[in-house]
Amino acid sequence: MEIPEEQSEIYETAKSVLEKLLELMDLPATVALSEEFTVLDEDGNASSIGLNIEGEDLGILIGRRGQTMVSLQHIVRVIMSRNMEVRLPLVLDVEGYKQRRCEGLRALAMRLADQVTTREMPFAMEPMSAFERRVIHIALADHPDVVTESTGMGEARKVVITPKKFPDD
Repeated sequence: MEIPEEQSEIYETAKSVLEKLLELMDLPATVALSEEFTVLDEDGNASSIGLNIEGEDLGILIGRRGQTMVSLQHIVRVIMSRNMEVRLPLVLDVEGYKQRRCEGLRALAMRLADQVTTREMPFAMEPMSAFERRVIHIALADHPDVVTESTGMGEARKVVITPKKFPDD
């Protein structure tokens, strides 16, 4: 995947910022473009840029349930917003952790949708981050038998999967 030239400066700057932070943390790692989280629109322009940190024993960067990775992503975004006028969403991944988590969430969403359809009862998932809730909503957006809704506040926000109601015949 190739990022358009006018947006490649954003990628290079974000990569440089992240590499400097890793260096300051004394963590030997490389930063590469993540094709999973780099999204191009219909015109070929990037609507988000994904960066994947690769190296050995980087679990410390992931943290419990990905919290450290989310914090590092926030720091990079803040530094980027101060250095550049153009803002583009950045998605950070460490050794493919977020990619694997997304694949697992999609599979879980499909299994739960089948259960909800069979039992005809709503199911409330565990609280999760906005990013993870979005993965669930997108995975089930076109599902013929269920709808999703986020409920709760703050850290307790979760997705509820509900069977679609059909009018009586």
